[in-house]
Amino acid sequence: MTLVDLTPVAELVIEEHRAAPCACVAAAVRTRDNVQYGFGAAGRLWLEDSPPAGARGAAPTEATAEAIFDLASVTKPFTALALARLARAGALRLDEPLAQVLPELAGTRSARASLELLAAHRAGLEAHRVLHPPGDSAPIDPLGALLACADGRREACAGEPPDGGFPPVYSDLGYVLLGAALARRGAAELDEIVAREVTGPLGLAVAPARAHRRRDPRFDERVVPTEDVELRGGVIRGAVHDDNAWAIARDGMAGHAGLFGDAMSVARLGVALLEALADERPEWLSRDELWPLVAPRPGGSLRAGFDGTSGERPSSGARFGPRTFGHLGFTGTSLWIDPDAGLVGVLLTNRVHPTRASDAIRRARPAAYDAIAEAMAQAR
Repeated sequence: MTLVDLTPVAELVIEEHRAAPCACVAAAVRTRDNVQYGFGAAGRLWLEDSPPAGARGAAPTEATAEAIFDLASVTKPFTALALARLARAGALRLDEPLAQVLPELAGTRSARASLELLAAHRAGLEAHRVLHPPGDSAPIDPLGALLACADGRREACAGEPPDGGFPPVYSDLGYVLLGAALARRGAAELDEIVAREVTGPLGLAVAPARAHRRRDPRFDERVVPTEDVELRGGVIRGAVHDDNAWAIARDGMAGHAGLFGDAMSVARLGVALLEALADERPEWLSRDELWPLVAPRPGGSLRAGFDGTSGERPSSGARFGPRTFGHLGFTGTSLWIDPDAGLVGVLLTNRVHPTRASDAIRRARPAAYDAIAEAMAQAR
């Protein structure tokens, strides 16, 4: 397969914007006859003065197509797609109340919130709660964590959610609950359900750390380090960066974070979504089954597992169209899909290494996606 060279895009992120130690860029554009892919990489996996454990004294490894990133909240689309697949199979309904799936949450403030509203960030939940003190080695109480999430309703969101849900607030808590609901109805660990329903059928090398380690003895060499966190023992590498996901699932996955993958695998997910929207993957998801996840919703840009473009300078840049949808990840990851142009763009970085202090990724993302759109337009 001949790839469009997107190395200059990756270099733009690393050399001009200095947004992260390394970046991998992937893209795809659908034409009438085929799909043209592109890829580029730049930088080194870690800074020389901030090596991860086991790499002290070794030269930082250059970024290549093999680099595996902590996808952070780019995990959420995979969780939402697993929800759609279980709904397709009749294992649950999108409008099913949370407590009907998890009866132990019947007495909480979120008991009547539907799975769809949890996925769409419209269940009235707070944006975040610390579910377990970082660095605390004691096992987390799973039920206690779920109760804390389900009772994490905002002051203004009392009672039963109205039609369409409460005003949207981006919340990891809803995805923790959604992941637990999928595990219950799917009768398996959440990462096994995502493998069965999403990454397996699509042939994607995206999985939590434990699954990568089982099948790839080089995972710990390929995975990109993230932040230097004293309470987590130093530079995090091969473990999820998100503290709540680490507390809940360790080297598995939670509903909001925990998946690791390479840029080309994430790009292939984007292509699969374009194909499903065109009703070309009915054996996986039809357009009607996928549409509730990507359809625009009133009150903001948040959808059910995805986000849309927003603001005068969206992170997807100026050249991805107005119907673009996708997701960002805190570690410096992102996926954007323009269904009108048949265009997919992926930018994976470790912008939190060795610290999250810099916000250069905010400037780098739109510049990178503009450059991706230009390069893939020429390829078309």
